[in-house]
Amino acid sequence: MRLTVLGCAGSFPGPESACSAYLVEAQGFRLLIDFGSGSLSALQRYADLNSVDAIVITHLHCDHMLDACAYVVVRRYDPSGPRPPVPVYAPLGAAERIAGAYSSEAEPVDDVYTFYGLEPGTFPIGPFAVTVDRVNHPIETYGVRVEHGGRVLAYSSDTAPCEALLRLAQNADLFLCEASYLDGVDNPPDLHLTGGEAGEAATKAEVGKLLLTHLVPAWVSEASTVEAACAAYEGPVEVVRPGSRYDL
Repeated sequence: MRLTVLGCAGSFPGPESACSAYLVEAQGFRLLIDFGSGSLSALQRYADLNSVDAIVITHLHCDHMLDACAYVVVRRYDPSGPRPPVPVYAPLGAAERIAGAYSSEAEPVDDVYTFYGLEPGTFPIGPFAVTVDRVNHPIETYGVRVEHGGRVLAYSSDTAPCEALLRLAQNADLFLCEASYLDGVDNPPDLHLTGGEAGEAATKAEVGKLLLTHLVPAWVSEASTVEAACAAYEGPVEVVRPGSRYDL
């Protein structure tokens, strides 16, 4: 199983990165987890435009799903002809949200996507066993656990501390975890994690490696975030970059 970071900026694209999008591959199958603003550009550096086999959208904030709207053009108007719809696993309302963002007339996109509503549980996507659970964010949001060949990748999506996050990350080889807020300041509740909280979750879940993502370069200090995470977690810590690849 291979993870490729397409975009990792939090809330809006940064000067060096698109928003959240992560390509997970195994046995020739390509699963895209989130499809945030600007990430369609990065996708083209690491995969053929039409090679995405399935998409998981963790929640319907723009920084996690907006380029699924742009992808409608890719699939619908490919000069080589129509393509079969891509399975999309997303919160309820995703079809209407994507259609509304693509066209003011909210033209249906069922020629491009087949939608499956997410709910807590485990299900197969290609060669992967995927587990999702509701995490602590203002709208319906799912953290994700992907298993293949005895290896585990966990992804927090956007969340404040919660028990579901610990269950999803338990004993994961890689824990891709957001760290949007700085420690030691009065952050809004029930929205995002700090570096220290990401480290605490990694320790409690006994993960193999912590990958920090969803930092907002304009608002937070990367060095302070890493320092806080390392103070709470003794294992390896890394801030992901666009193009970073990890083999599990």
